[in-house]
Amino acid sequence: MTETTEEKQDNDIVTPHGARWRAVNSAVERVRGPGVIAARVYGTLVLLIGLIGVPYVGYQIIEGIRLFLIGRIHADPLDLTFLLTCANGLVSFANALGLTVFGVVLLRDKRHYAARWAYALMAVTVAQALLSLALQGLGPGVLVSTAQVAILVVLAIGLDPALVEERMLQHALKRMDERDEYFEARESGTLGRDPSGKGYIKLDVFNVFWLFFVGCVVGLLVEEIYHLVFYNEWQNRAGLLWGPFSPIYGFGVVIVTMFLNRLWNANWAVIFCASAVIGGAFEAFVSWFMQVAFGVIAWNYSNDWLALFGGRTSGKYMIFWGLGGLIWIRKLLPPLLKFINLIPWKWRYAATAVALAFMIVDMAFTLMALDCWYGRLAGMPQTAPVTQFFDQHYGNDVMQHRFQTMTMNPKWSGRQ
Repeated sequence: MTETTEEKQDNDIVTPHGARWRAVNSAVERVRGPGVIAARVYGTLVLLIGLIGVPYVGYQIIEGIRLFLIGRIHADPLDLTFLLTCANGLVSFANALGLTVFGVVLLRDKRHYAARWAYALMAVTVAQALLSLALQGLGPGVLVSTAQVAILVVLAIGLDPALVEERMLQHALKRMDERDEYFEARESGTLGRDPSGKGYIKLDVFNVFWLFFVGCVVGLLVEEIYHLVFYNEWQNRAGLLWGPFSPIYGFGVVIVTMFLNRLWNANWAVIFCASAVIGGAFEAFVSWFMQVAFGVIAWNYSNDWLALFGGRTSGKYMIFWGLGGLIWIRKLLPPLLKFINLIPWKWRYAATAVALAFMIVDMAFTLMALDCWYGRLAGMPQTAPVTQFFDQHYGNDVMQHRFQTMTMNPKWSGRQ
């Protein structure tokens, strides 16, 4: 059979082998993305930081080990502060090494690899910020790490080939005469799918952020309803100063999705068991970190069945995590993906930027409020303008009312 002239024209518009589609691909290949010069300037900066940081941090680690072995440094190897300090040194070395490689990749304009390194460095930088927060509270280390994460997010958006391709396809398809097929695909939620077949959803900045956002809200709602039904008490269980957000569920949703993205169509028992283990481990880590950083205990499952890690998680709640992960991967993720894609393209970047900025400010103020609360209970001087502001607006009574499940005692923390 031979194609009619009309069918050939249609194929030229919408098929990968069509002339117009080839034009779109050519445009994608030619795209340089925003801020090439800025990326190279930043690449030079991080390369210099890395080249200085690798030998400096490496020397500090080696010298610390030498002094410890000859008895010049006296510390209990099992002491929490000592362990956190060692972990901070190793993560700082990994960060300096990663910055060195990242700088080289940026200078060589290897955009595909640069995007991957940006995502990897985000994880290392977040770990460094958490360790700095646990050891010293809010300070320059946390602020520098926060700024670095913000820069890496911007670079990832500009460098990630999938996001660059989406932007170019959007602009190119707008200029095409036949756009019905494109908008029909948008309505069916296919743009957020992983076209490589390696997972259900593309784990780019936009999808991950909206997964986190929805997880914060839905997780809090489910927890408060559960507490009301089984304990006959409505309790505010929010985890941030402002808004109906519980970040433990937001991060939990993101982590479960990242680990199970390739297993979304696997046997239900595999998804359930993996979700239970991942969720339980994450819950135990969050409980441990809150206690180490701020001397906070927000839950204790010591009396539950199969209590683990000193009651930081239990078999009961691991089952809940397993069921939640199964429902999430099989039933909730597909419609949520469609919901994310309902955000019009002309608003997508702006809406995500505004929502992301709000969440960052909310989390930053929450950390500062917790740090000042800790300082007041620990008897630290509260003379700085920032601490006075939080003393006035977010005093002990306000904080206890907002975070009703938290009990804070500075003696429980691992700060220096």
